[in-house]
Amino acid sequence: MGLFRFFASTILVLFLLSSFSFHSTDAFDPLDPNGNITIKWDVISWAPDGYVAVVTMYNFQQYRHIQAPGWSLGWTWAKKEVIWTMMGGQTTEQGDCSKYKGNIPHCCKKDPTVVDMLPGTPYNQQIANCCKGGVINSWGQDPANAVSSFQISVGAAGTTNKTVRVPKNFTLKAPGPGYTCGPAKIVKPTKFVSADGRRVTQAMMTWNVTCTYSQFLAQKTPTCCVSLSSFYNDTIVPCPTCTCGCQSNGTQRGSCVDPETPHLASVVSDHGKNNYVPLVQCTKHMCPIRIHWHVKLNYKEYWRVKITITNFNYRMNYTQWNLVVQHPNFDNLTTLFSFNYKSLTPYGSINDTAMLWGVKFYNDLLMQAGPSGNVQSELLFRKDASTFTFEKGWAFPHRIYFNGDNCVMPPPDAYPYLPNAGSRWEVSLITLVVTLIASMAVVLTYI
Repeated sequence: MGLFRFFASTILVLFLLSSFSFHSTDAFDPLDPNGNITIKWDVISWAPDGYVAVVTMYNFQQYRHIQAPGWSLGWTWAKKEVIWTMMGGQTTEQGDCSKYKGNIPHCCKKDPTVVDMLPGTPYNQQIANCCKGGVINSWGQDPANAVSSFQISVGAAGTTNKTVRVPKNFTLKAPGPGYTCGPAKIVKPTKFVSADGRRVTQAMMTWNVTCTYSQFLAQKTPTCCVSLSSFYNDTIVPCPTCTCGCQSNGTQRGSCVDPETPHLASVVSDHGKNNYVPLVQCTKHMCPIRIHWHVKLNYKEYWRVKITITNFNYRMNYTQWNLVVQHPNFDNLTTLFSFNYKSLTPYGSINDTAMLWGVKFYNDLLMQAGPSGNVQSELLFRKDASTFTFEKGWAFPHRIYFNGDNCVMPPPDAYPYLPNAGSRWEVSLITLVVTLIASMAVVLTYI
């Protein structure tokens, strides 16, 4: 028996470790397998002691964007380079430039950190695709604004392709952790086409850096959860308790706020650097975001779903929010009310994933927790006789992402079930047992 318990406990530990390692390496996103942020560093001209480069960040992720307070990009110089000037961006610290006299560099740090300029920056300090406060939209939702750039003049560096050394140890925060950047790789020089399309120039030298996202690295607890309900069952399945934290222990890095608290506005006001850290309303699930999926109506040839997104975060207005939903009936989506829609087909012909986002100037802003902190829409699906059913939770989504983060679903055995013959059999069985007991009582009376 002791040996059996040893093997059983060993297997359990190995299972838990394998489950943990699966989540900890969750950098690969099955719904966006090729998504990444690519940083392109183009040396556009040589200078007496270095070069001038344009650094451009392309967000090639379909639905994951960088929101306020924006990105920050860091690296370590390979030699003793300095930054003389910048346009469209700035370093957060100048560093020790005491050895320079007269013309003082913009930054002398070995490991500078660059941030975007704010909107309203003077035109003589701007370049194309700069000055958005570090906000970069996703490629699938708004490709025109999925790019950010700045120009940098580097000194004490090489002045030829053979003497320039690429920086190393790139880091990208958006605005917190989550992205891991690979080493810089020298690639073919970028070519630039003139505005009239009649001339092509190219960079002196180009290198790329690729950064990928991991939700596990971004935060230790989930950021959103899903609740379910249906017209055919009175049960409302809530988000699992303590999905994103527990009230007794506080949230991930703070505490929750009771919405009935007096002077609520003064309690939740926070203008510090870490205003992206959630301050949530006290709930059983303790998540900043809850998505509710309600199977609303059933027609002869169609069925209807209502989606409601509720913000419980007092510190965040979610601009340009988006929702990614995976369900097999998205190949027959007929009508969508008050949301934008785009089909995502990462695996070719399989059309079961949709990206949804708000209509501009109508509901593209999800307000902070409170009376206005929700958006909603309804979806009308056409039934496919070969696949459609309300049984076994088919009407509920396989997975849901909010702003690129995977939301926690309720356990499948908790889904609202469709009343069927099983429940009637249960009633019939009880009736049979009661009748049998009554009959035995009658027989015993005569005996």
